[in-house]
Amino acid sequence: MDFGTPMLEGSRRLMILGGGELGKEIAIEAQRMGVEVVVVDRYDMAPAMHVAHRRYVVDMLNGEALKAIARREKPDAVVTEIEAVNTGALIELEDEGYRIIPNAKAVKTCMNRIELRLLASEQLKLPTTKYAVANSPDEAKRACSDIGYPCLIKPEMSSSGHGHEVAVNPSDVEFKFNEAIKHARGSSRRVIVEEYVDVDRELTVLTYRYMNEDKEVTAVIPPIEHQRPKGVFHYVESWHPSSVNDNIIKTAEDYAVRIVNKLGGLGIFGVEIIITKDGRVLFSEVAPRPHDTGLVTLVSTDINEFQVHVRSALGLPTPQVKVTTPAAAHVILADDENWAPHYTGINEALTIPGVQVRLFGKPNSYRGRRMGIVLATGSTIREAIEKARKAASLIKVRILS
Repeated sequence: MDFGTPMLEGSRRLMILGGGELGKEIAIEAQRMGVEVVVVDRYDMAPAMHVAHRRYVVDMLNGEALKAIARREKPDAVVTEIEAVNTGALIELEDEGYRIIPNAKAVKTCMNRIELRLLASEQLKLPTTKYAVANSPDEAKRACSDIGYPCLIKPEMSSSGHGHEVAVNPSDVEFKFNEAIKHARGSSRRVIVEEYVDVDRELTVLTYRYMNEDKEVTAVIPPIEHQRPKGVFHYVESWHPSSVNDNIIKTAEDYAVRIVNKLGGLGIFGVEIIITKDGRVLFSEVAPRPHDTGLVTLVSTDINEFQVHVRSALGLPTPQVKVTTPAAAHVILADDENWAPHYTGINEALTIPGVQVRLFGKPNSYRGRRMGIVLATGSTIREAIEKARKAASLIKVRILS
């Protein structure tokens, strides 16, 4: 496989659907390999657009717009970074011969929480929380009654914990159902009702598929561990390697390989695993792309998750990825809604040995929005976690008055 020069005849080209922080890191890795980068998102100045050769601002659910851009750009591969994408357009483009990463059907399945759960639980018989599908508040009430309170109500399509609601009694359900629907990606009116389990910790098994001498190979990166404060559904911090025992690691990796092989295609998948306080190891979800918890691999491994994804998308191999140092990552969150945010505390954070700061460059903030991340290495996992937490606590998102 030969690589041309970006912006000139014969260049390799990657089209990224979604320009957030994960898309930005994908774009950076593609740029480092001399690949031309095209980013598409619903708003201008998205992080990945800062490091792209070209950008398009369109409604990501507009299938005709996505197909028109792909046909104009003729990318070597199309990578999805967000859930709110018209998957029907991806299927049509794949039928036309475009390489969709990992593949159009896998993207459609992973981005639909209900389809994914049916695949994992019904077809592959992976252990999961108890669940039911509900199309209305009344169906959600019956599901909660059958599963038991408290229960989780989640939109059919969402990401980063948006629309995840906890119902503690029957009087909660209608409001929680409507809140979940309000925060759903796309136009779905269905929810999944799940058993609320007492989580001890969570793992992400980064599982990737790549081409090696015309053969598809599946490999795993040692699991990443993460925990969230009780009642928080978005990503807060992660560390690498995990501290769980070898039996749990083996089980988690087995679940991950089974579902990723079923989904097929090329690229990296973030397979989420729950470990409950009563010792159950349960499959949770899969992201058909690099995972937010995997941002820690920017410092913890010899080949980070974004480079793996780009290599796979271009049909290139990736040898076994190795963890080279204990590391941790902690998010930097905004407290307010503002345009053109500024950041304080960077100098203080960077005085801590082994700490790096990555600001995503999002043009506006709102309460709870992820605006950056702190990465830290240490001689132990505990040391790395403490460094990341301290550095993140020093950095504040502000607006100039």
